[in-house]
Amino acid sequence: MKDNRRKFIKQSVLASLAATLGTNIVFGKNIPNGLELLAFKNNIADQFPGKSNLLTVLNDRPINIETPAHLLNDKLTPNNLFFVRNNGIPPSTIDVNNWSLKITGESVKKSKTYTLKELKSKFENVSYHLTLECGGNGRKEFNPPAKGNQWTTGAVGCAKWTGVRLRDVLKDVGLRSDAVYIGYYGADSHLSGSPDKDSISRGVPIAKAKEEESLIAWAMNDQDIPLLNGYPLRLVFGGYPASCSGKWLSKIAVRNKVHDGQKMKGSSYRTPCKPVAPGAKVKDEDMCIIEDMPVKSLITYPKTGATINLNQQLTVSGHSWTSKLEIIKMELSIDFGMTWTDCNLSDSDNKYAWQHFETKISFPEKGYYEVWARATDSDGNTQPMLLPGWNPKGYLNNACHRIAIKVQ
Repeated sequence: MKDNRRKFIKQSVLASLAATLGTNIVFGKNIPNGLELLAFKNNIADQFPGKSNLLTVLNDRPINIETPAHLLNDKLTPNNLFFVRNNGIPPSTIDVNNWSLKITGESVKKSKTYTLKELKSKFENVSYHLTLECGGNGRKEFNPPAKGNQWTTGAVGCAKWTGVRLRDVLKDVGLRSDAVYIGYYGADSHLSGSPDKDSISRGVPIAKAKEEESLIAWAMNDQDIPLLNGYPLRLVFGGYPASCSGKWLSKIAVRNKVHDGQKMKGSSYRTPCKPVAPGAKVKDEDMCIIEDMPVKSLITYPKTGATINLNQQLTVSGHSWTSKLEIIKMELSIDFGMTWTDCNLSDSDNKYAWQHFETKISFPEKGYYEVWARATDSDGNTQPMLLPGWNPKGYLNNACHRIAIKVQ
C-alpha cells in the first residue's frame, strides 16, 4: 500500500533556515521535507557572488542577469547592479599573480606577452566612464519574437573603468600596415566543456581599437572587476555592442582580415544589411556586423506603475547615450508622442559615457498616463517612438522607453 504521509522538515534544519533569513518562519513546522523556500531559490547573491538579489536572472547556463530600470538611477552603475551577459562558463580558478595577456596575430611585428603587473607599470593608467549595452537589449519587445535572451531594458550600465589604452599596448608590440581588425580570446569555456571550442571570440576594426577610450581594464568603479563581469582583465569598448568587450582577457590577435572567431559569423551580432519584413528569413551573406550602437535613453525614476496625486509634480530622471559624440536633446511626452517637453540634460563626462536628464511634469487631470522618453544625438539621430525595423535576432531595439503613471 502506497505511503501518502508527508515527511516534514527537521527542526534543526528549520532553525538553520530561520537563522539565515534573520527571522522566524511562521508555520515552518508544516514545510514538507525537500521543499526549497522561495527566499533561497531567488537569492541571487548566493548563486552569483558580487551581484544584488534585486537583479533579474534570465538564465544560469550561461549566466545572464539584467538590472530593472529603476535600479539604474545612479550616475555610475554600482558593481553589484551591473548586468551580466555570458556565452559560456566563467573560469573557476584565477591566479591573478600569474595572469598574462598575449598580443599576437598575422599583423603584429612580434608577439609579446604581458603580466598584469607589467601592464599596470609599463603603460599610462587611465580611467573613463563608459557605457556598455548588450546588442540584444530590448529583444523582448520584438514581434514576431526573436530568439535569444529576452532582455527588457536592463542589459546596460555605465561604470568608471580603469586600465590602459589598447592602442598604447598595440604600439608597443608594433603593427604591420595590413592590420584591419583585432580579435580577443578569454579564459571562459564553451558550454559543452570542450577545450577545443571558444565560448565567444569577437573583436573590432583596428580604428576602433586605436580610439582613446578603448581600454584593457582591470578595475570597475575603483574596485576589482566582479568575476562575472570579467575579473581580472577585460576589454571595454564604448559605443559598440558589449559582446566586443571581451572578458577574462588572455589573448588579443591582430588580424589582416575581419576576425573570424566564435560569434563573428552567421547571424551572430548581425542585422540585415537592408530592411526586411517581420518574420522574414535572411541569408547569412545578407547580414552585416553590428558596429555603432543606436541612440537610446532610459527612465530610471520613478519606477513604472507609480501613483501620484493630481496636485503633485512628478520628477522624472534617467540616462541617455549614443555611439556618436554626445546627446544634444532629451525630451519627454505624456500624450503618446503628440507633444514633447525638453529635459535638463547634463554634459557627458567623456565620449561614450551616458548623460543624465531630469525634469518635472504636471498632469492635466486624473487617470492613466504613459511617460515616454526620447533622445537625439549630435548626428541628428532620434529614437523612434515605436519598435525600429525587425531583425531575426532581435538586436538594436532603441524605441522610446516608457513608464506607466496613475494620477489620482
